[in-house]
Order: sequence, then structure tokens, then C-alpha cells
Amino acid sequence: MCERVEEQGWSLVAAAAAAGISERRAGEWLARWRAGDRELEDRSSMAHSIPGRTPADVGEAICALRELRFSGVRIAEALGMSERTVRAVLARHGMSKLPPLDAHEPKNRYERPMPGELVHIDVKKLGRIEREGHRIHGDRTKRSRGAGWEFVHVCVDDCRRLAYVEVLDDERADIVGGFLERAVAWLGDHGIHVQRLMTDGCMSSGAGCSRLRWFGLGAGG
Repeated sequence: MCERVEEQGWSLVAAAAAAGISERRAGEWLARWRAGDRELEDRSSMAHSIPGRTPADVGEAICALRELRFSGVRIAEALGMSERTVRAVLARHGMSKLPPLDAHEPKNRYERPMPGELVHIDVKKLGRIEREGHRIHGDRTKRSRGAGWEFVHVCVDDCRRLAYVEVLDDERADIVGGFLERAVAWLGDHGIHVQRLMTDGCMSSGAGCSRLRWFGLGAGG
């Protein structure tokens, strides 16, 4: 097409019609030809840079947390970002859905032989429910915002599976510490002397940490 215009004297309209492309596209190709581009391959329409796009390292952190089966809300809270941004990054990386659980992973079951030898504590964060939701009234436009959160604190003895539970307003270190004291005292009333505690570190630091930490409570519990 370009040779017809440049060397054979065809008009741009006639050359475009013969090539089966629009006059506008023909004009673009001719301009590139005159600039020395003899390949005329299709170019990506994606912008070279997108102002405001989430930095690559933050995107990697979001994807890493997603692989640990963090929800979008939990990722946003852990990284101090908006949930909308997190969901956009997950969609861009094809990770909108939680990764499937590995059904072939062998079960690792164990049990301490003595009560109190090891207790586990954990916190489950749950949104408060102040009124009925769309499953009841059918209107998804009515949303309850600002209801806040409740934190279910759980302490379980590894041997007897005896559990102590409280629903509290926060998961700060001082609140977890008070809960632990009450849990140890309650287990003591049931004949269990706590020797060790296992937790994920999130409850004592308030950070999104998954590393297990062991604490020796000493002879005095």
C-alpha cells in the first residue's frame, strides 16, 4: 500500500480501499513508512505508563497475602490500603478468587500427652450485624456501614481440647494479655496448669504476621 502511494502515485484513498483498510489507518501506516518503519507491525494500545498504578512491590505483597488465603478486606487492613485498590490488583493478576485448598496435603494431627503442656490462642475478627441483610429483605442497595467489629478470642488446651472463649471489642496487646490471664486462671480452676502457649504473633503485635511463636509461661503459669 505504501509503495503504491510513494512509488506508483496512487492516492491514499485508493490505496486504502485496495488494501481493505480505513483511510485513517492507511494514513498512520504511511506516516510510519516515511519515518523509516518498514515492518509496520501492530503496536499495543496499552499506555507506556499508568499514573497512580499500585507499585510493583505492593502488588507482590498483595498477591503473596492472597496465596495465604487472605480476603480482600484483610489484605487492605494489613497493608493500610483501600479495599477497592486491593481488588483491582487481584483482578489484574487473575487472583480475584481465593486459591483452592490443597486436597492432597497430608493431615498433620498431633496431641500433647499432658493437659496444659501446650495451649493455643487465636482471634477471629467478625463484622457486627445490626440488622437483617439482603438475604432477608432482598434489597442489595441497603447496606449497614459503620457497625464495627467484634473479636472472638479463643484459648484451647492441646490435650483435652477444653476451650475458653470471650467476645471482646479489640485485639490490642493489652486486651489479649488480659484475656490470656483470665483464660489461664479458668483453665487452672479446671485442673489444667498451663506451661506453654502457641499463637501466631498477630494478637500480640497487631500486625499481619503468620510466624508461630512459642512462649514459656514458667512455673508460675
